[in-house]
Amino acid sequence: MFKDEHTICVRGGKGGDGIVAFRREKFVPKGGPAGGDGGDGGSVTLRASHQLATFSDMPDQIHFRADNGASGEGSNRTGACGDDLEVEVPVGTIVYERETGLLLRDLDVPGATVLVAKGGKGGFGNAHFKNSQNQAPRTRTKGAPGEERWLSLELKLLADAGLVGLPNAGKSTLLSRLTRARPKIADYPFTTLSPYLGIVAAPGYRSFTLADLPGLIEGASKGHGLGHQFLRHIERTRVLVHVVDLFSGDPVGAYRQVRAELVAYGHGLEERPEIVVANKIDIGSPGELLKELSAAVDREVVPISGVTGEGLPRLVQAIVERL
Repeated sequence: MFKDEHTICVRGGKGGDGIVAFRREKFVPKGGPAGGDGGDGGSVTLRASHQLATFSDMPDQIHFRADNGASGEGSNRTGACGDDLEVEVPVGTIVYERETGLLLRDLDVPGATVLVAKGGKGGFGNAHFKNSQNQAPRTRTKGAPGEERWLSLELKLLADAGLVGLPNAGKSTLLSRLTRARPKIADYPFTTLSPYLGIVAAPGYRSFTLADLPGLIEGASKGHGLGHQFLRHIERTRVLVHVVDLFSGDPVGAYRQVRAELVAYGHGLEERPEIVVANKIDIGSPGELLKELSAAVDREVVPISGVTGEGLPRLVQAIVERL
């Protein structure tokens, strides 16, 4: 299951309490106060990991809590600090504070971290309060509670190239031919309801990630259909591979419809490098239709067949050159 939104609650550990204690040793009269301080509570950190693809791969829980600090001990011994908790999230996770909407960090590179809940400070033991006026204090303080907050997590996929186009343009078939990904393929619209990622092994020991993104419809930039659920994943795609069904009846209109949605959505998508692909050339003679589409987009169009594999090496090379 593809899950790109998640809400969790994080809480730092409570600081340990300071204690009241006095030295009680033979031949040591008036030993004085010896109550140790409490240990600090552990903190909660989020870390971006390539081991997770979506939030579905995270532990099946909502609350994440670090360990509490231990109380102080006699002989001026400080209590142990609580262990920190590190929670792994997918690379591309954006972390917001749920109540305020404050952006805490964009974890867009592997290993990136953000401290989301600090542990509480440990309390003071009575040894901390000894002075010339008070040689035997019986005062101590309790440990402070750790920070607690609700977080909203949003995932934006990181892909080198993304397949875009109208439903049934053949994107899923193309992804299955170029990678080991196995998206659902059928002859009806909206077969793909969530993004799929695969690795393309290109000549020269190169490889790149390719994403099959759900098909656009008119009004997607306003939230129609899969709307923003789809469009936000394009924001971090370096190259757009625009797949057009050459025998759809109006390939030029299909291309312009998708481009219009990208422009309307904004975020610089209309300026992203784009490779236009004419798919399904195995159905009939592509000559005139190919010329018409190439003239309309004012650039070379790569003709392919996702079913037979014709033109795929050329397409892979074109993507590698753009990357």
